[in-house]
Amino acid sequence: MTVRVVLGVAGASGAGLGVSVARQLLAMGVEVDLVASAAAERTLAAECGETAWRDLQAMATRCHDIGNIGASVASGSVPVSGMIVAPCSMRSLAAIAHGLDDNLLTRAAGVQLKERRRLILLTREAPLTLAHLRNMTAVTEMGAILLPPVPAFYLNPRSVAEIVEQIAARAIDLLAISKPLAREWEA
Repeated sequence: MTVRVVLGVAGASGAGLGVSVARQLLAMGVEVDLVASAAAERTLAAECGETAWRDLQAMATRCHDIGNIGASVASGSVPVSGMIVAPCSMRSLAAIAHGLDDNLLTRAAGVQLKERRRLILLTREAPLTLAHLRNMTAVTEMGAILLPPVPAFYLNPRSVAEIVEQIAARAIDLLAISKPLAREWEA
């Protein structure tokens, strides 16, 4: 059976997280349904280079327009193993927390929640407002898993790329679709 994961990329800083998730899923042979916002395309170009958006699309099995609420991943009848939003903007978090389903990214996330599938949100903002914290509480109560992209300093990372790879691997591990990818703590 083929494993299929939805990858949402919102417009927050940290676009390389989405690229790393896609790269690692591709290496595992996982089918990736990509949904990215217009702001994500802009952030990808600014943070990862002018070809980053095309490169990300090339790693996906299927690319869906964020405005296409009728796409396959907008339905719970389509079997996927979960969804990662990397990075997840506070705007996307708020829409998911309040069930707005106003675009394909937030609709696909809502589908994961209603179907009781794993939804991993790599929320990106600092410092946090009370509204952010309340939205985080709401999605957690609905079953989402929040994974702010905080470095595992105990692993003594030597580069930003190493930090990004580790965080992306942790997000994939939270889907429980394979043996763990992320480096473990060694005492």
